[in-house]
Parts: sequence; C-alpha cells; structure tokens
Amino acid sequence: MVETEKKKVMLSGIQPSGDLTLGSYLGAIKNWVERTDEFDNYYFMADMHSITVRQDPAALRRRTLEQLAQYIACGLDPEKNTLFIQSHVPAHAELGWVLNCYTMFGELSRMTQFKDKSAKNADNINGGLFTYPALMAADILLYQPDYVPVGNDQKQHVELTRNVAERFNHIYGDVFKVPEPYIPKVGARVMSLSDPASKMSKSDKDPNGSIYLMEKPEDILRKFKRAVTDSDTEKCVRYAPEEKPGVSNLMAIYSAVTGKTFAEIEAEFDGQGYGAFKPAVGEAVVETLRPIREEAGRILKDKAYLESVYKAGAEKASYVANKTLRKVYKKVGFVAR
Repeated sequence: MVETEKKKVMLSGIQPSGDLTLGSYLGAIKNWVERTDEFDNYYFMADMHSITVRQDPAALRRRTLEQLAQYIACGLDPEKNTLFIQSHVPAHAELGWVLNCYTMFGELSRMTQFKDKSAKNADNINGGLFTYPALMAADILLYQPDYVPVGNDQKQHVELTRNVAERFNHIYGDVFKVPEPYIPKVGARVMSLSDPASKMSKSDKDPNGSIYLMEKPEDILRKFKRAVTDSDTEKCVRYAPEEKPGVSNLMAIYSAVTGKTFAEIEAEFDGQGYGAFKPAVGEAVVETLRPIREEAGRILKDKAYLESVYKAGAEKASYVANKTLRKVYKKVGFVAR
C-alpha cells in the first residue's frame, strides 16, 4: 500500500479586537481558503492577544464569534481546517510562559508593535504588551507548522519565533520545527481608502478608511466614492504606486476582487477618469462581499452549530498542542503530570 504524503502544516490567527476588513479578507483569509487542500491548516481567533489593550468584554465575546462565522462564510470549511478560539487551548498560555524565559529582553524591546501600541496606549503599557511576542511564538510552535502566512508587517514576529525556536533547540535538542514565513504575492497589503500610506486596519480611527466584511452595500459604495485618489492633473487610471498611491491601491483592490490584470484595468477605464473608476471598484467589492455577509449572518443565528465548530476545533488543536507541550515540559525538567 502506498503511503500518502503527509501535508505540510500552516497556522495563523487574527485578533478579534475589531471587525474584519476587506484587507483581512484579501490579504489573509482569501489566501487561506485557496490553500485549504494543500496544507493541514490551523486558524484561530487570537482573543488572548486582544487584551493587551483594554476591551469591552461583551464586544470581545461578540466579535470572537462573529469572526469565526466570517471565517466559515469566507470559505474556510471547518471539516477541512481546524478553527478554534485561542483561549480554549490552555497550552498557548502554558508554553507562552516557558518561552518568556527563552526570549531576551532586548529582542522584545525592539518589536515595532510594542513601540506603536505603547505610543497609542500610554496609560496602559502593561507587561502583556511587552511580552506578547513570546505568546505569539507559543501560538506558532505548539503546532510544529512548516509555514506561517504573514503580511510584510508581521515578518518580524516570525523571525523572533524562529530565533526562540533555534535557541531552545540548541539547548535541548530537536524540539520545535523552525517555521518559514509564507507571504502571498497578491493582495498582501490593502491600504486605507482615506490614507493610502497606511494599511487598511480594523483598529483604524477613521471609519472611512476601512471596508468591513459585514458592512451594508450603500456604506461601501459611499466610502469608495470618497476614497482618496491623487492630486495629479492627468486623472487617468494607471498603476504607479510611487506617483499615484491612491489610484494604485484602488487598482490593487479591483484586481484582487475581479482577477483582472493592471493592464486590463487601465484599458477598461482608458479616458474615463476617477469619476467612473471609483464607483466601479465599489460595486465589485459589494458583489464580492455580499455572499460572505449573508452567509455569516445566517451562521451567527445558528448558535449550536457555531459552538460545535469551536468545541471540535479546540479539541483537535489541544490534542496537537499538548503533544508539543509535554515534550517541552520534559525537556525543561518539569515532573510529568
């Protein structure tokens, strides 16, 4: 009997600290869906990371379940992907503490997110905000993944995880697989509609900059009509990120949702200007998100189904995570439970 080749493992998580955006979908989730059959996938709601910044408890609970429903509505089949809530797998916190003791103070103080979040939350610079990369390393290393899909802005976290894994392995032998960052070539960075120099973010203070997966079509169209283009005189639809960041961002979004190349988009809107282009992008996005919004709404009404998904996901994730944790505890000298 021919043994089937074992699939490589991929893992990623998104914090439920805000509503998922078009950027979350095009930059991450859409790529996850396309990799469903290629990898053994683990995707989670990173609720433990969310509390490094103060959250409204009821809103955090609601958004965690909404995010799970949206994952499924985007095409992440729970039968083929392990979907779970981070806090439902205690091994994350347990390995997080161990890895805190193998992560250097200097490494943590160099992390860009710590600097950014400290500046934005000066009244709440807590220990978790500083040491969260050790928890992130635990999130990853527990599942011995081959790849971690990340945007360019998250590469620093994967590098730190690799350093910690290599340091631990150097001391105790071959315990952790050292993962590679997996950066998709298309749609990796969707920029804000109101500030093309910033990434579209679920925590954006300007609500006009982001498109949310559950947003009403009329609100999406309004935001695209108001989207920042460029102050050049030619007003032509041309892909030139340095000269025309606003239009280039809209072209990247249009390309991602329609599958058209930049050359095809330029030809389609030749001589038409921004007045025709912006509503067309809005309409294309509305039609892309419509089935996701409707399906997520339907799933959210079926509380028993959602619960069955996150319970089964936590069970499978715990089985894999606990195997790694037992190995780690033995290596560092803890008495077996």
